Amino acid sequence: MFIIKHKKIFISISMVLVVLSILALLIFKLDVGIDFKGGALTEVVYKTFRPTQADLTQSLEMLNFGTIILQPTGDLGYIVKSRDLSDPEHTILLQALSLGQSTTTGEAENNSNPLSELSFNSIGPSVGQELTRKAILAIILISLAIICFIAFAFRKVSKPVSSWKYGLIAIISLLHDVIIPVGLFVILSHFYGAELDTLFVVAILTILGLSVSDTIVIFDRIRENLRNQNTIAKINFGEMVGKSLEQSFIRSICTSSTVILVLLALFFFGPVSTKYLALMLTAGMFFGTYSSIFLASPLLVLVEEWQTKNKK
Repeated sequence: MFIIKHKKIFISISMVLVVLSILALLIFKLDVGIDFKGGALTEVVYKTFRPTQADLTQSLEMLNFGTIILQPTGDLGYIVKSRDLSDPEHTILLQALSLGQSTTTGEAENNSNPLSELSFNSIGPSVGQELTRKAILAIILISLAIICFIAFAFRKVSKPVSSWKYGLIAIISLLHDVIIPVGLFVILSHFYGAELDTLFVVAILTILGLSVSDTIVIFDRIRENLRNQNTIAKINFGEMVGKSLEQSFIRSICTSSTVILVLLALFFFGPVSTKYLALMLTAGMFFGTYSSIFLASPLLVLVEEWQTKNKK
């Protein structure tokens, strides 16, 4: 099959993308949101017109609340990210956002442009640290569960590639599927102000599950063809993997495409708060499908060829 014949090219493409993603992470870093470092998030909407970002920034700088990030949302709203605020500071912030208008119970009004507060969330530093710990623990536990499942599912596969190597290659593919979207998110964080929050962790965990599912489907087809080798023409391992890919290729592409179409619809037509989540999942699905077909299976063949070469 074309993929197996040119396996080194496809593996090289994956290696280049992973290296570029790691370089982006090292150079630009991830901008951590208030979910993990603590802080306050306020969302407001103006009834008639939205003041310019420059005017509001000037008013907010006079508060001496530290760094405050303003993000436009919708046609008339703003999302304001700041350090953790007390109740009096919260009221003062709303007054500044209303450009001097009177503020009562989260709502500021004048005759021409009333302002309403849609939401206010405050997370202390200790809560942010707890979320960080739980997020890391969740990712580790999910990864271990995937390794254990693959080791169990392929325990009877020993020739010509042992079962633990299937698991190892699946983990390599998972790292590929996570690192590249993370690199994309780093670029978005640096140039567009995207912040690492709980939705980012949700995206990573979802990518892990979706990606390994596609890889296991193809590996399972390889396993079945190896089991049936006695009833079909004897062919080498590379041809067997190529045959398995031919049997699974269309299914994998069609399944992933339907999910990607839904995610793109969420990105273009969904709320602002889920745009980065949809984009991360879209990238994860795309590269997860790529790795299952163009990375994991070719790596199996490469490992088998390396073993055969060392035996001679």
